[in-house]
Amino acid sequence: MKFNENSKYALLVPTSMGVRLTPVNNQPMHSSDNHVLHATSAETNVASISAFLGLPVKVLTAFVKGSPVARYIKDDLGRRHMDYEGKEVDQGGPWGYRHQFNLADSGAGSRGPRVWNDRAGEVGRMLDVKDFDLERIFGQEGVKLIHISGLVGALSKQSSKFCLELARAAKKYGTRISFDLNYRASFWENREEELHEIFTEIAGVSDILVGNEEDFQLCLGIEGPEPGGEDIDAKIDSFKEMIKRVGQAYPDTSVFANTLREVVSAGCHLWGAIMYENENWHVVKPREIGVLDRIGGGDGFVGGMLYSILKDWEPEKWVQFGWATGALATTFATDYAQPADEEQVWSVWEGNARVKR
Repeated sequence: MKFNENSKYALLVPTSMGVRLTPVNNQPMHSSDNHVLHATSAETNVASISAFLGLPVKVLTAFVKGSPVARYIKDDLGRRHMDYEGKEVDQGGPWGYRHQFNLADSGAGSRGPRVWNDRAGEVGRMLDVKDFDLERIFGQEGVKLIHISGLVGALSKQSSKFCLELARAAKKYGTRISFDLNYRASFWENREEELHEIFTEIAGVSDILVGNEEDFQLCLGIEGPEPGGEDIDAKIDSFKEMIKRVGQAYPDTSVFANTLREVVSAGCHLWGAIMYENENWHVVKPREIGVLDRIGGGDGFVGGMLYSILKDWEPEKWVQFGWATGALATTFATDYAQPADEEQVWSVWEGNARVKR
């Protein structure tokens, strides 16, 4: 995949930032009076892989003016080695705008994790293309790859238009486009026709499409896979047939990818991945991984795959490195992986958990 080599930024992500409250010691939210706070968003979870491994990353977002939560988020993005820009929106009083709160426990044993999203008044719903100089960002600074998520794309009418205009600008300036469909039924309610049209246009100019069977069916109207029973090979074959249909509908897209996950318990998953690249299949059959916190594993996979593509590695390594960064993300208390270096990621892929001195 060819990129604009004179670009200042390897990766650009539009996002709505928030914070996550997690009970300590894997306790349920309703039973705990002791919690840890982290800054979070799916898109910066993805971008963290490239940022921690040394590639220049930029975040486009919005902040509540004067908010201590906004300050916490800015400091966290700085710690993650990310540049950011975003409009400072006046709170408008105690009942005005704020950053979203994500209330999520990690689960334990046979008790699965539970997530409660509290997004009333979310400032990210105000994301507006008029607040960003796209000619400067894409034309002067330059961006190799933009990653757009369907979460932001469906957050509000304004954010939907924002993502669509970013995709159009990226295409105009030769920036490659990655699109993770990320369907959420509550976001699409009463907006199905409008969002289908927007998502279809973004997908039509994307170089990389990420999604599961529900995403492709409900966002793009692609026929889903046939039931594959309990046999993993049958499930993978059925998923391949669906991806082929997506590829026929979007012939200009060169990479399609998704993770494969089976949950044994909260702390043990079977983790796999599948990628279709220029008519070549690359499959990692699910294998056992230990899980501290599952949230962010899928984002970690996408982040590692995009890093590999940006590094111009052989396609076979894209899915391997993505699998490993996804597995790595589930070992962190944060929603995002913080790889120390590439060697650490490849050790995860190799199944080498021996101490390194």
